[in-house]
Amino acid sequence: MSIPAQIPRPPSKTLMLLEGRAIHELGAFIGSLPLLSLAPRGDGHPVLVLPGLVASDLSTRPLRSFLKNRGYAVSGWRLGRNYGPRDGVHEAMVDLVRELNDAHGRKISLVGWSLGGLYARQLAKMMPERVRSVITLASPFAGHPKATNAWRVYELVSGRRADEVDPRFGSLAEPPPVPTTAIYSRSDGICAWQGCMEKKSANSESIEVQSSHCGMGYHPAVVYAIADRLAQPEGRWRPFDRSGWRGLLYPDPHR
Repeated sequence: MSIPAQIPRPPSKTLMLLEGRAIHELGAFIGSLPLLSLAPRGDGHPVLVLPGLVASDLSTRPLRSFLKNRGYAVSGWRLGRNYGPRDGVHEAMVDLVRELNDAHGRKISLVGWSLGGLYARQLAKMMPERVRSVITLASPFAGHPKATNAWRVYELVSGRRADEVDPRFGSLAEPPPVPTTAIYSRSDGICAWQGCMEKKSANSESIEVQSSHCGMGYHPAVVYAIADRLAQPEGRWRPFDRSGWRGLLYPDPHR
């Protein structure tokens, strides 16, 4: 399957090479923890964090540790490495959402990095009565299936075609019926950023950051934005506020 000329192509080789800056973003996260401690605290509701392609809960440990310290009941996905929607993966995630919802007696928020964000959106569509909000990090839900530099890896490890659509969920691009935030970067070296943006609506938005794809889960600006979004009272969601100093870190994605 070729990519039509008018559709964004995968990021350039230069941007792919710049993904090496992810290690520096991890260092920046550690160095900025005193400042990040000023981020809003949570209300204790459960948060499920889903990793990206071929990644595991190890990759999301810094983010989960931070969110736990902010007062959330945080869980990893507990399924080892993410090799795509292979047999049993979907069922296991559905069971985990139910388990966390039942155990805490509260709706859960879903935070998904890259492929994990695609899972998060679809879980929220299936179980909106159990999901409070969705946050995706560099997740290509609105782009061409091959407008990434990872589609070959996806096909290899998942055993599925990149353009294969699960009829249970319909269009990936359709936003879930719960408050949804898509965080993306124009310097993403893995996924075309245009496909990682959410439609703007009364309960959906996009937040732009300057981050690599591989470091987005612990980039300080991303972590702060996640904490800000999760801290909103249930049922009182508002778009991200870019006034004041935030305007320097978070450009208007619709400019």
